[in-house]
Amino acid sequence: MTVTIDKNSGFCWGVVRTVDIAEEVMKDSPELYSLGPIIHNPMEISRLKEKGLETISHGDLEKLSGKKVLIRAHGEPPSTYALAREHNIELIDATCPVVTKVQERIRKFYDKGYQVVIFGKKDHAEVIGLVGHTNGEAVVIKSVEETSKVDTSRKTVLFSQTTMDKPTFYAIAKVLKEKIQAEFEVGTFEESAIDFHAKDTICGQVSGRDKKLREFASQNDVMIFVAGRNSSNGKVLYDICREANPSTYFIEDIPELKREWFEGKESVGISGATSTPQWLMEKVKAAISTLSEA
Repeated sequence: MTVTIDKNSGFCWGVVRTVDIAEEVMKDSPELYSLGPIIHNPMEISRLKEKGLETISHGDLEKLSGKKVLIRAHGEPPSTYALAREHNIELIDATCPVVTKVQERIRKFYDKGYQVVIFGKKDHAEVIGLVGHTNGEAVVIKSVEETSKVDTSRKTVLFSQTTMDKPTFYAIAKVLKEKIQAEFEVGTFEESAIDFHAKDTICGQVSGRDKKLREFASQNDVMIFVAGRNSSNGKVLYDICREANPSTYFIEDIPELKREWFEGKESVGISGATSTPQWLMEKVKAAISTLSEA
């Protein structure tokens, strides 16, 4: 049985950058705190904890005067920076540049009086940060059905959490545009008020993996998708993988592997989220090879 790791899987450059920043700081600092899990992968979090990285919550900030706190790739709302200044905390800002750009664009539209709509998960760290740039006023939706939450009589701009799926984003954009046009046709507001923009801010390293992942999954008898269960892009990529190969199994760590998945199979593919470390997929590969030889 052959076991192959997807060459296009593993950390995206934003995650690589964040982990590199954390490890560089810890070379010279005896302690570093991460505001929330640095990435959505418990195995990598455990590895970094051994190096000195402690995960904290927002409620802990007021107790950390004079300490160094890492802002992870997901980013934070402006209120977090204000709180850090208030308590004399040194922030190590490792926000992914892609996320930073989305924050800046959202703020510009908000300042111009636009209703900001965000396609994403309202409790996700990145989305909380994005909403913070609209003073908490952005409307967060995760499906076409939830477009009913949007006031279609206002000038509106649609953005996306960087790790969501493109088909749903464009389906939402289409429905919102049609609803705004319908408002005009029934005379709810003047034609000059029809002002709608859809800004596709989905990260290319997530959306760009779609085709390659489908091809890789279809080339193997069995697929093992490795990711943290809280990984947003992990869920998206797993669903893509499973569509291409129904014999796809999601695991977070090696103990979840089951021997029966591989019985009578000739090829196994391993892939993962943009927050899944390469070293973990290598360990999964070795474990699968051991199972097949037993």
